[in-house]
Parts: sequence; structure tokens; C-alpha cells
Amino acid sequence: MAKVIMNKRTLKNDFLQIEYLTDALRIMGLTPAGKPNLLADLGDFFVPTAYGNYYFRGGHRLWHSPEAMPRTYIPDTPVTITDLPDGVLLEAETEPHTGIRKRIEIQLAADKPLVTLTHTLINDGLWPVELAPWTITQLRLGGTVILPMPVGNTDEAGLLSNRQFSLWPYARINDPRLKLGDEFVLFKADASLPPFKIGYFNPHGWLAYWLDGVLFRKTFGAQAGLAYPDNNSNAEMYCNDQFVELESLAPLAVLKPGAEAQHVETWDITYGLDLLSEEIQQALSAS
Repeated sequence: MAKVIMNKRTLKNDFLQIEYLTDALRIMGLTPAGKPNLLADLGDFFVPTAYGNYYFRGGHRLWHSPEAMPRTYIPDTPVTITDLPDGVLLEAETEPHTGIRKRIEIQLAADKPLVTLTHTLINDGLWPVELAPWTITQLRLGGTVILPMPVGNTDEAGLLSNRQFSLWPYARINDPRLKLGDEFVLFKADASLPPFKIGYFNPHGWLAYWLDGVLFRKTFGAQAGLAYPDNNSNAEMYCNDQFVELESLAPLAVLKPGAEAQHVETWDITYGLDLLSEEIQQALSAS
């Protein structure tokens, strides 16, 4: 199998460097000043599908949920790049077998380590499609994932449930990397199999990863009362022996031909734990 060549371009300020591909809709670099790239690089790893080989590549990508084989794993299509003030617009050609066109707009703040990503799915097909924009960030192993939990009553009397989890078939509920807490769940992203995946409705609208003295946090919308994929999950985490993923999802929507759905994420980088509660800071320091 020939080696896959990944051609890259860069956005940067004094605090952060973003690398994106010119031949696939992928962000491959998230490099804070003075630190290594936080994102995972999977090289030539692929899975075969009925439509050709799907190369994961690593980094950050846009998919549409619910996940299905082979629909979700359509091979990458060519990308058109449009430069913007303080950013860039990346748009892939319409997927030939789904009729869905993907777009990511990247805006890098001029004066801070802050990135805004606007993800868009457009239905170029001939019939309505139900889907949800699904954004997946693959990060290097070795850190700790922070999943904030719902707190407080759902109803005034405190009689109704306020938390739910979705676990995938391969996930072990006693996985030693998992630490359950009332305010948060921690997951130590060590290389191990079988993989682990968890999803839930996250009303806080953020997920974080602590690695090598850097806190990476992604924030996103959390719309209570709307239907999300995977048993109403707007936030998911996956880890195997090669990488860890922080995933966020928009609500399910029926896209008529020509319609689009958007999902916005904001990424920020800090070099300490001040953004987190004292309880989480203590737990991370002890891990």
C-alpha cells in the first residue's frame, strides 16, 4: 500500500499554531507555543469499505451521526480552500454516495490561544436526510479526560433522574482508566484494549483534556429538550491503544434537499487548572 501524503497549511498567532490539510477535510495540528502538537497522527491507518479505503489520518474531523458502515466512512473528497481574515474556509466536495457536503470554517483569535470552528453539513441530495453534525477530535494519549456531569435537580422535588450514560458494547464498566465522580468523570487516556466509549447529555457544553501541563477545552451548544443521537448524547469520549477522542454532537435534524445544519465549537488552551473547580484540580493532581 502506497504511503498517504498529507499536504498541510498553517494558521498561527503568538500563542497557537493550527495545521490543516489541503487534500482532505482535516485539522492535523493544534500546537500551543513551546509545547508539542496535542493532536494524534494515525499515519496510513485505514479501514476498507464498499466505497474504498477510509483513512482516519488523525486530528479533527467532521462526520454525520448516527454512525453506520459504510455510510459514515465515505473516503475523503477533494477540498476547496478559501482564505478569510484571521482564518480559512475548508469545503469538501459532495460525498458521492450520501449527497452530503462538509464544510469547516476555522477562525483563530489574533491575541489569545482561541479557535472557533463552524462545522456545516449541506444536503446536496434529492431526498431529506436525518442526521446530526458530529465533530471528533483525536488527541495524543497520556493525559486525562475531564467530563463534567449534570448536577442539581431536574424537577423541583428532586424525584426525577438527572444523569444518563450510553456505553458501547466493547466498553468495560469496570475499566480501570475510568473514575466516576458526582461533579465530573475522569478518564486516564492510557493505551489499552478493549476500547472504551461513553456518551451522555452534557448541559455544561464543554469537554477537556489535561496533557503535559496543557488544558485543552472544547465548548459547544447544549440544547435541552431536543433529540440527540446515541440515546440523547451531545458529548462522547472514545479511547483505544492509539488515541483518545473528544466528540460533540448537534441535535438530530431532517435536512431537506439544499438545507444545512451547523455545529460550532470553540477551542481554548490554558497552562494551568484555574478554569476547573478545586475538586477537579485536586483529583487531577492526585492522578
